[in-house]
Amino acid sequence: MQKLPSKIFIDGGLPQETKKASGSMLASFGYPLDGQTTNPTLIARNLAAKQALPHQDFAGRGGEKLTEAQALEEYKRIVVEMSAVIPAGSVSIQVTATEKTTSGEMLEQARDRNKWIPNASIKFPATLTGLAAAGKACREMPINITLVFSQNQAAAVYEVTRGAKYPIFISPFVGRLDDIGQNGMHVVKNILKMFQNGDGHVEVLTASVRNLDHILYALQLKSEIITIPFKVFQLWAEENFRIPDENYAYEKPELEVIPYKPEIQLGRNWEEYDLSHGLTERGLAAFYKDWTSLF
Repeated sequence: MQKLPSKIFIDGGLPQETKKASGSMLASFGYPLDGQTTNPTLIARNLAAKQALPHQDFAGRGGEKLTEAQALEEYKRIVVEMSAVIPAGSVSIQVTATEKTTSGEMLEQARDRNKWIPNASIKFPATLTGLAAAGKACREMPINITLVFSQNQAAAVYEVTRGAKYPIFISPFVGRLDDIGQNGMHVVKNILKMFQNGDGHVEVLTASVRNLDHILYALQLKSEIITIPFKVFQLWAEENFRIPDENYAYEKPELEVIPYKPEIQLGRNWEEYDLSHGLTERGLAAFYKDWTSLF
């Protein structure tokens, strides 16, 4: 059995999807899923669906709104189930934040969530306060920087996590860039190129995958990790987990090129890089809105 050039995570909020995808990986490659990513929106959708159904073990049954404590307890229960499916893998758990949440508040959340399971990786947003918290957290736990859309943000992530004692993931969201007419996979390519001369302490996790071409190009680029929604994972499985051959070309002429910027170099203070990006701000607000809609 061959081994893929990238680790494969599943992206979702349902432990049963984790189990099915891991079983498919085991049958086809001889090893299970390498990990799982979650976010407040995916968990909220799962819990909102359950709220409408009578369920003996669910705190918000019968259409009742949850309290925040109950919602967190359900989030914990879900990731505990996921962790049991892939005990040797990584399970990303996100802090919930707005633009007003302080780095101290994020760090407090991270320390609590990191206790939920032994294989947690805590997700922080690629914002000024998010990276300030991440810079401290990376010396205490594995972390994953999410809502990344630019080479500048990636450089800041690299610098703020220098000297980390645990694995560091960075998650460029390719599908959301595609949605606004930009070639999101170019950001993955640019980050990998920029990191070539680094020390390898940050792994690039291709996220917001929408289609088979995203998977194939990420494999061709040798992105260290790819996280895939279950529906897209199933499409890939139906093609017997096709991998790109030497003739594969990722061509999306309808999407705007995102050029590599050689002037953005590693080696500066992390706060000197431009972290601003409209999609990061919108994504942070959407995650928080979806999460707080539960209670």
